[in-house]
Amino acid sequence: MNAIATEVTPVTPRKPWKNTRATLKTATINGFFSAVLATALYTFTGLDGILGWYVSFIISVMVVMAIVSKVTGNGKSIADQVAPVVISAGFATVMIPWISLIGTVVQRGVKGIYTGFFTHDMLVNSMDEPLNVGGISHAIIGTLIIVGIATIIAAPLGIIAALYIVEINGKAARFVRFLTQAMSGVPSIVAGLFIYSTVIITVTHKNNAFAGSLALAILMLPTVARTSEEVLKVVPREIRDASYALGATQVRTTLRVVLPTVRSGLITATILGVARVAGETAPLLLTSQYFVRFTTNMFNSTMASLPTYVFGALRTGTENSLARAWSASLVLIAIVVFLSVIARLLGGRSTGRK
Repeated sequence: MNAIATEVTPVTPRKPWKNTRATLKTATINGFFSAVLATALYTFTGLDGILGWYVSFIISVMVVMAIVSKVTGNGKSIADQVAPVVISAGFATVMIPWISLIGTVVQRGVKGIYTGFFTHDMLVNSMDEPLNVGGISHAIIGTLIIVGIATIIAAPLGIIAALYIVEINGKAARFVRFLTQAMSGVPSIVAGLFIYSTVIITVTHKNNAFAGSLALAILMLPTVARTSEEVLKVVPREIRDASYALGATQVRTTLRVVLPTVRSGLITATILGVARVAGETAPLLLTSQYFVRFTTNMFNSTMASLPTYVFGALRTGTENSLARAWSASLVLIAIVVFLSVIARLLGGRSTGRK
């Protein structure tokens, strides 16, 4: 049987995402008319500043694209033309406060940072002295210790509460969920007062860093529990059923299947809890207070932290003390970002065996 040979014409794959000359030409024309209309709106409507120009340009782009779509009739509706602009503008609008906040902290915080800022404490210096003396080493170590102990306490309890709600779903699951939701609305000052009245007054009889960790753990627990609950709900039921079908118990399924599957999400939940309490000041003022010297004594001494350092610098009110407050705020943000990156790198590693 003879085979019939046919000539096959190779097909070049299309690239709809690649900008063509027509697309670039249309975008250039739309941008030009949008800029003209935005200039007119900015001039004659009384809008002022960068924000006024931003609003004028966004409105102009949507109007121009709607007009062009109506006139050309290129097959796309006005909604299809305007929707990407609205989504992009919404994203940019959400990012503006964050960019402004971080930019302001960086701009004002770098003024008070020098080499010894991370290695000296404030034992022999005051907040209003020149910026080339003193430092925040005691506050950095204090923050890491207090927040670290709070994380060790709150993260396991929050994950266990989420496992009880999602995996076990016992009789008290609804009560545990209600309790975590109610705790998420507790003001931070109330958590500090609770620890002050139950631990400091009745047990330790003095302010200490461990009490501060307990206060932060109360605030961190609901964030970790609620986020972990949502993460555990993402695991498909079929994965659990497959594990049960192979003869695994519920405990083994939870420990060997469910938790490794959502490990990255649980780490994210913990980082959200850390970010929630890293900048809290009121509970620490009532519990760990502030200490001008470097110390690691958690149970018998007060301990400095970056939030209380910033609070003390702001209370002084001089130009140098305000600069120190901005610098400490910059360091606090950098620590939270650094811990988040490290946690994401650790959580992203594969859990499979080689």
